[in-house]
Amino acid sequence: MGLDQYIQFVLALAFVIALIVLVAWVMRRIGFGGMTATSGRQRRLGVVEVLPLDGKRRLVLVRRDDREHLLLLSAFGDQVVDQTPRGGFQGALAEASAPPPAPPRPTGPAPLPSAGDRS
Repeated sequence: MGLDQYIQFVLALAFVIALIVLVAWVMRRIGFGGMTATSGRQRRLGVVEVLPLDGKRRLVLVRRDDREHLLLLSAFGDQVVDQTPRGGFQGALAEASAPPPAPPRPTGPAPLPSAGDRS
C-alpha cells in the first residue's frame, strides 16, 4: 500500500463524515430534529405507549398535561377511543371508589299526611 492509497482512504472517510453531518443538518432544518430538550420548561406532551393491532391499525396512549388520551390510528382515519379526567387514571379510580355523598336531610317541618292516608 502506497501513500496515495492512504490519502485516498482519509479523503473518502472525511467525505462520508461530511455527508452524514450535512444530512443531519438538513433533517433538523425540515423538522426531523428528534429529541431536543425544551429550554427551561417541562414537556407537556408525550407518547406513553404504542400497541400495534395489525398492519394498518395501532393504539397510542398520549399524555397531555395531566390527562391521558387513547387514540386509534389507522389508514382509514384517527379516532379518540378514551379520555381520562384531570388527574389521570389514578384520579379517576380514586373518584370512582369514593363513597357516594349522603342525600341531603330535609329541613323544616315534616309534611302533613294527606286526607287519603288514614291508617
